[in-house]
Order: sequence, then structure tokens, then C-alpha cells
Amino acid sequence: MPNYKSILQYDGSRYRGWQRLSDSDMTVQGKLEAVLTKTFGEPVEVQGSGRTDAGVHALGQCASFRTVRDLPPAVVLAALRAYLPEDVGAVSVEYAPPRFHARLSAVEKTYRYRVWTAEAPCVFERRFVYVLPGDYDLKAMESAARLLEGTHDFRAFSAVKTKKSTVRSLSRIAIERTGDELRFEYTADGFLHHMVRILTGTLLEVGRGNRTPESVTELLAGGPRSAAGFTVPAKGLCLMEVRYEAGKN
Repeated sequence: MPNYKSILQYDGSRYRGWQRLSDSDMTVQGKLEAVLTKTFGEPVEVQGSGRTDAGVHALGQCASFRTVRDLPPAVVLAALRAYLPEDVGAVSVEYAPPRFHARLSAVEKTYRYRVWTAEAPCVFERRFVYVLPGDYDLKAMESAARLLEGTHDFRAFSAVKTKKSTVRSLSRIAIERTGDELRFEYTADGFLHHMVRILTGTLLEVGRGNRTPESVTELLAGGPRSAAGFTVPAKGLCLMEVRYEAGKN
């Protein structure tokens, strides 16, 4: 039974997220499975590296799937490119090792969040940036970012109450100003629900002077969600890359 790995891009603006839904065909997983099922002539269930929310985009989403029928990866890739909607694109398809799983085998992910800070309109990028005009203290946000990096309990940065562990290792936060745009990049071994969006909202509050950089340390001991910053909108978020151990992808 062949195992396939595919890298995908999508504009999540009109989708209800990655995960297949019983009451809607407007999910990325649903669109992908429909094309693969038609291509292979058998039901195909796809596993994604993560369940991006409604409105979230991806530049490097990874998906894996197993089939009974064996088709060359080039044939599968051609079918995906021919029949997927224009806002979902297949970058690559290849055979994967038998035990490879897009989610369970992932060791690290990187997300980017974009904020438009000018009063002038951002017409052509409006689906991909959060518009929040203002002045931001880049140094203060970077100071807070350094305190957030590392292995911590990020319960305060999760939108869902859970009994499962909320400890994550956030290895890198990079913040850069590109013209009128602020870009935040986060790399971690895993992310909680809305974690990147809440982290970004918290850092923006630091940048606007609404909280001090040092205040974020109080949030890293499993504090309540209400103590952290606001949740920024989904449209500024993009899954950039998913990494796997060498030789296991």
C-alpha cells in the first residue's frame, strides 16, 4: 500500500478551515480528498500536518495519504493541479516511507503573521494582512519575544480549555518591519489552538505601549487566557513550513 506526501499552498479566505466537515464542502481537506478519490478510483483520506482555521492560509502545508492503487507521483500531481480550485495548489507529490504521517511525524512548524500598520489602504494584500494602523515599538516587542521563547506552559495563549499538556517549545520568534508592514514569525514543536494569533495580539499590545515586555513572563506559568492579549484575525496568518527528521520524510 503506497504512502504519499504532498506539499500544498492555499488561500484560506473562502474556506471554513482545513478539516473536513459533514455540513460543508468548503474545506481544504474536503477539496483535496474529492480530487484524490476521483483520481485513484477509491476513497482517499488525507492527513494534514495541522488543522488551520477558517481564513488561515498556507504556503507549506504538508499532507499524507495511503491508497490501495499505486499511481506515479507525477500523475497524482498533474491531477491535483488540473482539478483543485485555483486557490488551492499542489507544490509537490512524492512517495513517503511507510510509517510517515504528516501530523505525527512533524517535529517543527513555522507560522507567519502579517500586520499592515499604515493609514493608507492595502488593497491588493487585504486578504492576507491584518490592518491595524499605528506606531509600534519594535525593540519592546523584540524584548517580549525573547522572554516568550523557550519551553513554557502556554495555556494563557490557547483559545481552548484542555486537560492535555499545554507545554510547548517555542524556539524562535522573529519580528521585522518591511515598509508599512510588520511580520511576526514563530517556530515551535507544536502550537495550541489560536496560539500564534494570541501571541501576536499580546506582542502588538506591547508594541503599542499597553503592556510592558516583562509582563509576558507572568503569562508563562499556565495563567488564564484572559490575562494574555487579544486574538488577532485569522486572515493575517500563514503556515509557512513543516519540518521532519532527516530520513523520515
